[in-house]
Amino acid sequence: MKFTLALIVFTIFTMPSLFSQDFDLEFFASGFSNPVNIKHAGDNKLYVVEQDGYIKIVQPDGSIESTAFLNIDNLVIDTGNERGLLGLAFHPDYETNGYFFVNYIDNLGNTVVSRFTRDATNPLLADINSEFNILSFDQPYSNHNGGDLAFGADGFLYISTGDGGSGGDPLNNAQNTLNYLGKILRIDINATTPIHNYSIPADNPFVGNPNVNGEIWAYGLRNPWKFSFDRLNGDIWIADVGQNAYEEINFATAANAAVGLNYGWRCYEGNAVYNSDDCSEPNSYTYPIGGYNHFGDGESKCSITGGYRYRGTAFPNLTGLYFFADYCSQEIGFLNYDETNDTWLRTLNDFNGNWSAFGEDFNGELYVSDLTSGSIYKIIDNTLGVDQNSLSSISVYPNPIKNEVHINFGINNTNQLYTTILIFDLQGKLIKSIPRSTNTIQKIETSDISEGIYLLNIQSTNGEQSIHKLVKN
Repeated sequence: MKFTLALIVFTIFTMPSLFSQDFDLEFFASGFSNPVNIKHAGDNKLYVVEQDGYIKIVQPDGSIESTAFLNIDNLVIDTGNERGLLGLAFHPDYETNGYFFVNYIDNLGNTVVSRFTRDATNPLLADINSEFNILSFDQPYSNHNGGDLAFGADGFLYISTGDGGSGGDPLNNAQNTLNYLGKILRIDINATTPIHNYSIPADNPFVGNPNVNGEIWAYGLRNPWKFSFDRLNGDIWIADVGQNAYEEINFATAANAAVGLNYGWRCYEGNAVYNSDDCSEPNSYTYPIGGYNHFGDGESKCSITGGYRYRGTAFPNLTGLYFFADYCSQEIGFLNYDETNDTWLRTLNDFNGNWSAFGEDFNGELYVSDLTSGSIYKIIDNTLGVDQNSLSSISVYPNPIKNEVHINFGINNTNQLYTTILIFDLQGKLIKSIPRSTNTIQKIETSDISEGIYLLNIQSTNGEQSIHKLVKN
């Protein structure tokens, strides 16, 4: 048994180098109006942000709750293609405190980052009267608002902002370190000061520099519409929408958090000089690790939508790929790291959809939204057979686990396919063996399991296995 488990672990982490990376889209849910963000709150539901000012809950079977989780349509201006309710992030301790954060453009056309609280009696609703303003700042034009939010592994809230709009950054905001435009901001929302409803982390890269706002973590960005953290190692991926020639995929390791990177805009678009006024030496900028040209890279392109690096367990062939899309060409692509040549290789696949956002569920599975049709699709490995696809639809939550873990087998799966649920430690010792019940969602007691990392092995009648990593805190 120990040999078998070791082989499973080896397979999970080595498959991408042994097989080709083919992927497809599987329909998941529809009926949304301008979906621009997809997040999870630590369980098996997805929360979809609509640009008009709504957040809607999607259950694991793709059904949508009839009442919106949050409705701030009256607070949000959605005229113009790039304004509205744009970002969402759940507090790392959301299960306990019910806090979540939104980024929107208000009726004056300015950016607002606010905290709301889950309703005290109904967890499927937010308390509409609980808004607590965290940060707001002026937007000189209607476009290039950035608007994404995410918590890093450090527990701090990261905020993406565009350069303020128009074209070519006429105010040179992205290189102006005394404003918040064209930046990634990093703030501590668990502590306030007499001046702000947040505090500035002591290890922010520019703390103490009178020429740089302390909230700034990185700058020199044009319109970082989407960014994400690699759940495996904390690396940050920033997709920056280009001006008229090149779409950027920027990157920083978790270790670069204290560096204060300058990604170059407006001095550079990609690796090419765009506007040389008031610029530094070329080696003072951080250049993209990937991207593509508007013309000459196949279909004509215009605007990148950044995604996530795949860290799920359902599709091992996709492990480590960074997914992104282009709004105009409707292509979805990925970057794959070539260790031999120390470079990122790009692949683009043709699809039909104006891709506006990627989402990652609690198990690391990826989704993508089509702004025009209002549909959500799941990214899947199209090399899997029917039985393997059935196994891959299983979701496990919460994770990390505490006193129990839920296994959702999906309403379309037959109970007869699954027989046994096994939990192993990383030395291959069998910790638990549980017969499969007849429930669609089976609960397993884990209060008797010590803290650590485990593997959940769900076995089927035809010999297939669904492997999930469990973390017990």
